[in-house]
Amino acid sequence: MKRVALVGMPNTGKSTLFNRITGGTARTANWPGLTVELASSRILLGGAMVQMIDLPGIYDLTGGAEDERITQTFLNQTPLDAILLVLNATQLDRQLVLALQLKALGAPLIIALNMSDEAKQAGVQINLAGLAEALGCPVLKISAKHGNGVAELKDALNRLISSHTPQQIQLSHAPESHTLHRAEAQLYTRFIQRPAILPAGPTALLDRWVLHPLLGLPLFVLMMFFLFQLTYAIGVPLQDLMKGGLEWFKTDILQTATASWPPFWSGFLVDGVFDGLSTVLTFIPIIFLFFCLMAIIEDSGYFSRAAFMMDGLMARLGMDGRGFVMLMMGFGCNVPALMGTRVIRDKKARLLTMLAIPFSLCSARLQIFLFLSGALFSPLQAPWVLLSLYFASIFISMGTALLLRGRFKSTEPFTLELPPYRFPVLRQIFLRGWGEAAGFVRLASTMIVIGVVLVWLLSNYPNPQHSYSAMIAGFFQPVLSPIGIQAELSIALMFGFVAKEVVLGALAVIAGQDGPALAHHLAQVLDPVSAYSFMLFSLTYVPCVSTIAAMRKESNSVALTTFSVVYSLVLAWVLSFIFYQGARALGF
Repeated sequence: MKRVALVGMPNTGKSTLFNRITGGTARTANWPGLTVELASSRILLGGAMVQMIDLPGIYDLTGGAEDERITQTFLNQTPLDAILLVLNATQLDRQLVLALQLKALGAPLIIALNMSDEAKQAGVQINLAGLAEALGCPVLKISAKHGNGVAELKDALNRLISSHTPQQIQLSHAPESHTLHRAEAQLYTRFIQRPAILPAGPTALLDRWVLHPLLGLPLFVLMMFFLFQLTYAIGVPLQDLMKGGLEWFKTDILQTATASWPPFWSGFLVDGVFDGLSTVLTFIPIIFLFFCLMAIIEDSGYFSRAAFMMDGLMARLGMDGRGFVMLMMGFGCNVPALMGTRVIRDKKARLLTMLAIPFSLCSARLQIFLFLSGALFSPLQAPWVLLSLYFASIFISMGTALLLRGRFKSTEPFTLELPPYRFPVLRQIFLRGWGEAAGFVRLASTMIVIGVVLVWLLSNYPNPQHSYSAMIAGFFQPVLSPIGIQAELSIALMFGFVAKEVVLGALAVIAGQDGPALAHHLAQVLDPVSAYSFMLFSLTYVPCVSTIAAMRKESNSVALTTFSVVYSLVLAWVLSFIFYQGARALGF
């Protein structure tokens, strides 16, 4: 099988091109350093099957950052039929050095000048033929976002891999980038022309408001609130439709089919597996919609501005703007956010960021909060409740960094490139939402099913009146009562340690209700104060097993991972205690 590696600096649209060529769903976002694992896909190119690998962004073949070492190790150890180098056509004055390094190593190379549409709008003119002759490899203009030039790129790639045998390059022979800057400047002067003064454009106009020292942060809060409002306004009706469909299937199909079964097995399937799973699955429309909206904000370039705005504050906490970007990534899932810390080159700053990330409100916790806020608060209150939890997660993360910064002092300077604002492509928006929803369904078909089955067994053995879950609930009662959490909810919290997605399914099984019936049941056993205490505890306490495993792997420290688990559990109880007892003391 032929093998092609996509190489390029961060923020060149490499992952977008990967998705465009392969039809894959590798996550793309308009900020540097997002791709931290190797995304791979097989495609038929010409008459050959080709494996394409999307490598993490790299500035220099001889650099020492951890994310760069991943790419360097891969290139140094893997025979390749071709290297597809993706460069930003608007930034060739500082990106051609990577092409010169690969050329010096004799790599089988093809260069794609991405974002050529933006370069044209900026008045940048590129002599493709001259640049290709000077570099000794094909050079093509493309727009991965719109697909322009991608067909021609695939044809050129097919010709290249057909005429080359697999080759393994030796990075030990790569010239240092600083020795190539003069050659880079000469290439740029000979083959690229650009206006002496670039037009300000819409990016500069928008940044006057978005980066305003007084208005920037309120605008960010308003943007996130609008996202939540839109999620509720569109997602809840879709969720109700799905609930109705699942309820019809349960009543007219499943219960009818299992009516003659023994009570144990019918209860196991209907009240255990189906009720638990259907409660979780009703969130597919909201998950899809939420991440489609998040993709718009991410791909537009707005989150890079958020990181820039927050850098001054983050520096006081011992982190920098990149740490804030990682916290934003954690809103999707804590695991890739932890992996993303590889772009932070100072070890102490990286470890401090890793300790803060597990408090980011991930999509798994989001499902719990969407359900409870919708069930226990009015339609006008619910978005504010959700927004408060998002900002609580940020404040808890920042407070953790502030508390621990003395042990993780860093002096690394912070640099972050602000890309121009871009209109996201509908296809990429859809792929982001589809990928998150599909991943959730895959998880629901395995981990969540196992979790709800175990909860059902605990709730029904030895018998429903004196079950193991009741024993566990009684054991945790003295600990949970001071924070307003019903003892029966301890089972859901316990299984939430495995995966937060299991919590809702566990609640459905424990209550013996699903959908609206479950919401009504919870409204009877939880008032708004105790419900918020439960959500605050769920936000803060021990992260899921996957997050713990990722922290252990990325930090290479059992001590740090153990501290993170114990600290989060203690902090969750203390914060919930302060909130619950304080609210009760004030008469709520």
